[in-house]
Amino acid sequence: MSDVAIAGDPLALPHLLPPVPEHPATVAEFAGLARAVAADRAQWEPLVRYDATTRWYARLRTGPGYEVWLLSWLPGQGSGRHDHGPSSGVLTVLAGSLRERARGTAGETVRVLGAGAQRAFAPGYVHEVVNDSLEPAVSLHVYFPGLTEMTPQRCNSPAAAAVPQPAR
Repeated sequence: MSDVAIAGDPLALPHLLPPVPEHPATVAEFAGLARAVAADRAQWEPLVRYDATTRWYARLRTGPGYEVWLLSWLPGQGSGRHDHGPSSGVLTVLAGSLRERARGTAGETVRVLGAGAQRAFAPGYVHEVVNDSLEPAVSLHVYFPGLTEMTPQRCNSPAAAAVPQPAR
């Protein structure tokens, strides 16, 4: 037998519930937002366009303190090496594959990101993303706070030098 008993429904008393967040507040919640948008293929797939001269991108949504962007990448297209200023972010590959080169404290890391792969990054993260496959790719990017600046970085990659592009 317990000395504590709750009379009635505690969920009926709003002051006992934790506040519902206005928007995602942690990296895990932003990654979850990206996964939720990615799962709603009917929302984003009809919007995808491909441009032979530059990467195509469109802002899908904004919320308090964040933006969600959809990008397409034809073979050979890349971002150039860049950071995202004061913004953190989550990159999710929706279709195809992308190669990411990132510079960190342990040196340079190269990853191939296939459909469903996610990368989260903090302010100051320097990377280059390139579609070096033979098929188009589509990616989703969540930035928080919303993207206000991107700083190009010196890059020795032949792929990025051959296709200079504004990064997103």
